[in-house]
Amino acid sequence: MIVLRDTVEIEAAPEQIFNFFIHFKDNFHDWHPDHVECRYLNFEGTPEEGSVIYIEEYLHGKLHKLNLHITKLKPNARIEYKTFLGSKGVFIIEPRGDNSSFTAEMYMGTNVRLLANLVDIIMKIFMSRRLQGIEQHMSEEGQNLKRILEKSSEKGDSGVRNEI
Repeated sequence: MIVLRDTVEIEAAPEQIFNFFIHFKDNFHDWHPDHVECRYLNFEGTPEEGSVIYIEEYLHGKLHKLNLHITKLKPNARIEYKTFLGSKGVFIIEPRGDNSSFTAEMYMGTNVRLLANLVDIIMKIFMSRRLQGIEQHMSEEGQNLKRILEKSSEKGDSGVRNEI
């Protein structure tokens, strides 16, 4: 299985970061300029386990249309989702004194023992530019989240649209 990971330290409380994602639809466009559309498919209000979020974003120069199926939601700490063909992701929020660590991880490939190494090799050979593009996008999202939340802290607001 291929794991893409980006971690950034943010001068914000875990609650502030989690709140940004609870209001994902409202914050989606501000998070990255390559984000095109976000809408909730099977719920209104705030996401919970079982919620499906439809997004469109440019990755490695191509428009991707994805359904994010929320599989686990642990307030102020973790949001897990799956997309397609076994791909899944997680946002991890950890307190670090007055700051927080935010990690985005993406898992691609298969866990099937006999196929995992072969699939990883094939993906790395034929999708290396795409994987690099996704890694770059994840890094930019981390830096943008840091900028948004830290800038809003300086102004005394949360930086989150439609805050609870």
